[in-house]
Amino acid sequence: MLRRQEKTVMKLVVDQETDKVLGASMCGPDAPEIMQGIAVALKCGATKAQFDSTVGIHPSAAEEFVTMRSVCFKAHHC
Repeated sequence: MLRRQEKTVMKLVVDQETDKVLGASMCGPDAPEIMQGIAVALKCGATKAQFDSTVGIHPSAAEEFVTMRSVCFKAHHC
């Protein structure tokens, strides 16, 4: 099995009140193709609950977008 040494960084931005996914970003291998699929979900108004209930594309980094469960940062309204 070939193991990549590249790193990948991903982020989802979710409205805490509505659960709507407002944005996503990714830097790493295959990011353009993966983000194209995420863009469709965002245009359709997907919620974090919908992301959580989606089966990820395995084996790929794309499955990480549907397995993110913990909050890393909470922004407060200004």
